[in-house]
Order: sequence, then C-alpha cells, then structure tokens
Amino acid sequence: MIYSVTAVFCRSVTIELLNDDIYRPSEAVDVYLNGVFVKKADTNVFSIYNLTPDTKYRLSINGIEETFVTKRESVFLDVRRFGACGDGEKNDTAAIQAAISSCPPDGTVYIPAGKYLSGPLFLKSEMSLFLDEGAEIKGLTDRNEYPVLPGMTPTTDEKCEYNLATWEGNPLDMFASLITATGCHDLDIIGEGTINGSASESDWWVDPKVRHIAWRPNLVFISHCSNVRMQGVTVTNSPSWTVHPYYSDHLQFLDLRISNPYDSPNTDGFDPESCNSVMLLGTVISVGDDCVAIKSGKLYMATEHFMRTDGIEIRNCLFENGHGSVTVGSEIAGGVNNVHVSQCIFKGTDRGVRIKSRRGRGEKSILDGLFFEKIIMDGVHMPLTVNMFYFCDPDGHSDYVQSMEPVPVDENTPVIGKIELSDIRCTGVRGCIICAYGLPEQKIRCISVKNMTVTFADAADREPEQVVMADNVPHMTGRGFVLHNVAEVRLKNVSVTGCDDSEPEMIGLESSELDNVIIE
Repeated sequence: MIYSVTAVFCRSVTIELLNDDIYRPSEAVDVYLNGVFVKKADTNVFSIYNLTPDTKYRLSINGIEETFVTKRESVFLDVRRFGACGDGEKNDTAAIQAAISSCPPDGTVYIPAGKYLSGPLFLKSEMSLFLDEGAEIKGLTDRNEYPVLPGMTPTTDEKCEYNLATWEGNPLDMFASLITATGCHDLDIIGEGTINGSASESDWWVDPKVRHIAWRPNLVFISHCSNVRMQGVTVTNSPSWTVHPYYSDHLQFLDLRISNPYDSPNTDGFDPESCNSVMLLGTVISVGDDCVAIKSGKLYMATEHFMRTDGIEIRNCLFENGHGSVTVGSEIAGGVNNVHVSQCIFKGTDRGVRIKSRRGRGEKSILDGLFFEKIIMDGVHMPLTVNMFYFCDPDGHSDYVQSMEPVPVDENTPVIGKIELSDIRCTGVRGCIICAYGLPEQKIRCISVKNMTVTFADAADREPEQVVMADNVPHMTGRGFVLHNVAEVRLKNVSVTGCDDSEPEMIGLESSELDNVIIE
C-alpha cells in the first residue's frame, strides 16, 4: 500500500493513501505507530492525533514503513490557566484571546474538552490552535459582541488602501469571524474539536441579504496570510461562507468536516478567493449553498487589487447536498487558473461542477485550465453547468447581462477557456447532463469529456427544473448535452441511459469531435 505523509504537525499527522480509488480504498488498511495498532482506516485520507512534539515516529500501513518527526513546540498554553471555564455559560473570549496574544513563536494554544462561549478570536503567526476531542468554541449569539472590520481604509499617505473585510466579492464592512487570521504566516489550526458559529441560534440567517450594522461574518476567515493549515476540526453553523481564505497563498485544509443546515442561506462550505496554491484534501462538506466555491472578487477588487486564483487542488473529498459540489464563480473578476479536482464523491447536490460568470466581470476574468477526473456523482441533478448569464447583483436581470444577442467585446467581457472532465460516473441525473451557455460574442473555448457514464433517474421521479440561473434558459428534465456558444466540443467514450434526447444540441459550434457517444 503506497501512501504519503501529507502534513506533520506538532501533535498530529495527516496521511493519504496513493491509489486510484475514489475517496475510500477498496479495502480498509491497518495503521500502526511504533509497532502499536492505531486504527483501521477506511478513507484515503486520515489523521492520527495525540502525538508528542519533536518526536520521531515509525509509521506502518499494511507492512510498509515510513518515519516522520513531529514539529517542535516551544510552549503549551492551556486556556483554562488563563481563566477560560468551558462550561457553556461564561463568556471565555478574553481568556482565550489572552492565551493567543501571549503565545510565543512555535507555541500551542490548547483548548481542552468543554464548551467555550466566545466572540471573535484573532490568531497570529507562528502558532498552533489545538482543539482537543470534545472541545467546542461556540460563537456568541448577539451580533453586538462582534467587532466590525472596515472593508477598505485609505493609507495615511492616501496612495494605497488597507483591506480588512469583504462581502460577496466587494470590500465592504463585515463582522469579524469567530476565527480570524489577518496577515498571519505559519499558522496551524488543528485537532478533533469543533468550531460552532451558533448561527441557527442567533439572527444571522434572518433577512440574510439585508445589512444589519455590517454584513454577516464568515466562520473562519483567513485574510492576506501565507502557510496556513487546518486539520481535523469540525466547522459548523456558519453565519455565511464557512471557511473563507482570502488573498492568501500556500494553504492546506486537511481531513475537515464542514456542515451547515441544507436550508441555511449563503453558507458555502469552502471559498478560496484570490488565493494561490491551495489544497483541500479528505474533507467532507454538507451545506446550504455551494460546497466549494472558487472565487476572485468582483470588478473593483480585480481592477485595484488584482490577484488571480491559481493552483487549487481538491482530492479525495465527499461533497453532499448544497447547490453545487465544486463551483467556480460567480465573483470571479480576477480569473481562475489551474484547478484540479480528482477522486471525489459528489452526492445529492443540485449541480456537480458549476461554473458561473456574466458580462461585467471584466477582461481579467479568464477561467482556464479547469480539470475534473475520477469523480462519482450520485444523485446529482446536473453533472456540469456553465452559465455566462448568471443573474446575480443588482443589475443581474438587465438586458445587458441577460441578452442572448451579441454585444461588443470590451473591457467588461469575461472569458471561459478549457473545461475538461474525464472518468466520471453519474447516476440519478434529473435535469441535464451538461448545460453550457456561452456568450454569443465570447464563446466558451472548449468543453472536453472523456470516459463518462450516465444513468438518468426514472421519468416519474423527475420534473423540469432550473438548470442554470439565467432568465432566458428554459427549465429542463431528461436532457443530454445542451451546448450553446461553445467553440469546441469533444466527447469521447460517453454512454448515456434514460435520456429523452437522441443526440447533443449544439448551437454556435465551431468544431466538434464525437467518438463513441451513445445516448439512449
């Protein structure tokens, strides 16, 4: 059994089995540490906890051995020694923040088992926040206990701007997140505990699109940071987007559990925005909006603070419920490049791969190099949707955004390049296998599909539904390939059962390659 020691922390380690299986190995594996049985692992990514810092360990999986050394730790600070109670009644914010502020480089702030009521906590560089099994940081329910982060502040010399907050792609004031890291480096958030935003017990989800004092906070906000890692923790009940890396690079999110109620508003699971070199590995997400939403801001940020999202790796994850499993957009004015998603299960989401843009995102909004392979889609209504008429923002229903007639290509016109899917298995499809609507003046450059099998849900169990959020696209059911304004289409080794169509619908096509495509 080939495997990789993916990440080593001061008191834990994350391991990935290197195989061709999707999310789970074909057989569970026995894991030993220093000759002692630790666990039987039944997922491709798993973690081992309760290790000792700065210690060499001998790992053995199905007889194959490898060694690793845990990180050095300078000091171990128990928040209870700072006055935290963890009784679910006392406000422990000040005590936990005191421990964080007092932590020296390479130190660990330890949250033992208990329920710690807290307002926003501000982390810093070169530290670990360790939530032990049974530990819960639980957000206070009164928004007045949350400081407001200004969206944009001019620098003293009035030559630049200092950005602290964001709301749906614009630099707007928002409440601080329960876990906030601003300008940090070499930061770890680890353990088997829980970060609970308490949104279901507060008023964060009441009139969610109305600004009350400031915009709703994320639950974990990682802003302008580098070399940040999260491992193991459960993140739940978020006021809005759950884990939101923003203008950051070299990030790892490993073996997490991210969950929000299926009907909670705008509670995306994982939203890297204007970030580079991001890994999401072995994570389970079930939320009320998109499980993963890859972004790069709206036009102002792309113009004044340009940072393209580049290098997103998502592997061995399980995405359940929600509007989309992996989404790109729609706040995407800075563009996205080099996204690789593999060995994942998409289960019960409305859409599998969901790409959404619109006129007005701008010429820097170039989406290219989007690769999806070795994916099981179980009960996903629409495996792939590409929508360049997404009706977001105040002008989303205007003629300019929604017109199906060509308009002049200018500095406001976005671009979608190549999208490639391979080795995809879909069951229980309802609306449409692939629905892609490009702009007539700026066609989607290429959609390539190879080795795909699709089975539709029974006709009696499905009805027409909104496949993409655009004014002039009809509701659909039982449709196969509806491709409008896609310059190049490649379909190879595609088998479809239970479809109402007999062949692809392709309008505005420039070239196509259909090889062994069977639609029944």
